[in-house]
Amino acid sequence: MVDTDKNLAYKLSTTSLTSIIDIPEEELKWCTVNLSEVMNNGFRLEASVYEIEGRHAWEVLEECKYKLIPLLGTNGIIKQAFYPSRFKRIYVEKKYGIPFFLPSQILEINPKPAKYISPVTDADIEELKIKKDTLLLTRSGTIGNCAIASKTLQNKVFSDDIIRISFHDEIYLGYVYAFLRTKIGSVLINTNKYGAVVSHIEPEHLQNILIPDPPDMLKKQIHELIMKSYELRDESNELLDKAEKLLIEELELPLIDDFKPKYFYETSELKNYTVKLSKLQGRLDASYHVPIVDSVVEHLKQHALEVTTVGDPRISKKVILPGRFRRVYVEEGQGTVFFGGKQIYELDPSDKKYLSPKYHASQINTELRLTKNMILITRSGTVGKVALAPQHWGNWIINEHVIRIVPASDSIAGYLYVFLASPYGYELIRRFTYGSVVDEIDDNHVSQVQIPLIKEEKQNEINQLALEANDKRYEAYKLEQEAIKIVNDEVIHKTK
Repeated sequence: MVDTDKNLAYKLSTTSLTSIIDIPEEELKWCTVNLSEVMNNGFRLEASVYEIEGRHAWEVLEECKYKLIPLLGTNGIIKQAFYPSRFKRIYVEKKYGIPFFLPSQILEINPKPAKYISPVTDADIEELKIKKDTLLLTRSGTIGNCAIASKTLQNKVFSDDIIRISFHDEIYLGYVYAFLRTKIGSVLINTNKYGAVVSHIEPEHLQNILIPDPPDMLKKQIHELIMKSYELRDESNELLDKAEKLLIEELELPLIDDFKPKYFYETSELKNYTVKLSKLQGRLDASYHVPIVDSVVEHLKQHALEVTTVGDPRISKKVILPGRFRRVYVEEGQGTVFFGGKQIYELDPSDKKYLSPKYHASQINTELRLTKNMILITRSGTVGKVALAPQHWGNWIINEHVIRIVPASDSIAGYLYVFLASPYGYELIRRFTYGSVVDEIDDNHVSQVQIPLIKEEKQNEINQLALEANDKRYEAYKLEQEAIKIVNDEVIHKTK
């Protein structure tokens, strides 16, 4: 007998499949679109072009208690918004070039140069340099990422893909930044008033962005919280720079580029070297045996009290490489924060997702969960990016493309991080890279990375500086979140 629709529905509702689902049923997202909107968007009929969240964001602002003012224009709060002229990049080796940063790096706490451009590049280098206390906004690719140019970014050379923004009144700097960091603010930057998705923005588009204008006292409070947050980030970077400097001085390390690897045939332009059979260690890939690694290791052995490895029980409790897994995502507020290795340098990782704690409970508890002062190393794609997990990452999850090192104790965690994050640690990590298409390393490789031990007093000083820097980053995060909460609760959702 063929089941009726009613019987079939009953059977499906009583199966064990539905009993394990912990995701609340979502209402269907829908909206109406005028024919004129379809015409203005090139007759595109994809629903994604007419972003419902964008429409909702504008509706929320229309209910806001405070007057809405434009970011740019005659009555706008922006004094100047521009980006440098486009130019053809001439990339060169580090020793010949000017440090050059990518747009995505404005989100990093302490960005390092991604590339180097030639001084003869046909561009106004001074115009490309970031001025302190300006708001930075990415205008293409991933648009709407924003940051404040504090001491860390001052005078660094970024491309024309960054809009530089200054304000008539300085209190708008922190306030606008906090507004754009809210969900409503982010949506507004990425859509127009009708919810149509924007793939590229120009400074003049900021005339169409309206934001609430609360009392100066409230704006000042938000501004000061944000500026203090960035001040703490700068201080944390200074502490880590000091820690690395102490490490270099104690080990008498030359600049990484000043190491003189021994090549077999010095006069040849082709890098060539010999490897003894006893040192092959089962690796026939040339990158594993690059001479600079031997030069660094030999130097460490001569100047350290001892050279051990990450796998030494005095250094780490364990090195974790999570297994691959099928991810079950849920909405914000329903799951555990989840992010990837690309965001490993960010204070508050962008593009966060949320994993179902019910479906992933076992893996979260054994492999995935982060803890304060855990050391993270990217293992695939871009190998060797290192981060020290701050307190607010505790119980969050980073994906399986990141290896976790659980330090033996907090008394070694900071020191271990400083060395692994240094140019010398990077070379020792990268030597294990394998793969013909996608670079990879694994937990066994990380366990074999060599670590120098130095005088206890100096090692403790370096360790303490790193831990203090990590604590400042946590404080910076809390201040930013406090400011964003005020914008959400006391400004955006304060109705008439």
